[in-house]
Parts: sequence; C-alpha cells; structure tokens
Amino acid sequence: MSKTRVLIMGAAGRDFHNFNVYFRDNPDYEVVAFTATQIPNIEGRVYPAALAASSIQRYPDSPRIRSGQADQRAKS
Repeated sequence: MSKTRVLIMGAAGRDFHNFNVYFRDNPDYEVVAFTATQIPNIEGRVYPAALAASSIQRYPDSPRIRSGQADQRAKS
C-alpha cells in the first residue's frame, strides 16, 4: 500500500502538534511539508530533527516549512 503524501497547513504550533501526535509515526502517511504564513522569514527552514527523533528513519531530512504560497509546489 502506498503512503498518502500530506501537506500540513496550520498556525501557532498546531500544525507541529498534529504532526507529532498523529502523522510522525503513522506509516500510512508521509508529511512532505508544513506551511506557515504567520511567522516571518520561516520559509526554507525544516522541522527540527530532534523533535522527529522517534521517526528519524522515516524523515531523515525533516519536513520543510514553506510559505502559504508554496502549497501547490509541495503537492507535486
């Protein structure tokens, strides 16, 4: 069965919370990126590897953080 690729759109940390409690260790999903439009200069950063520690084999490069305008690029 193939994984469902997911783009998590959120704000104020809820997006990262959703990743940690549901998606991080769920083998049915691959989180390809987060979007964040409310935090200045955040585009291009990555989700901290230390927080993805239990799933470091699944996310060795950590999901990228993109601006809200980048959501269409992440879907491809």
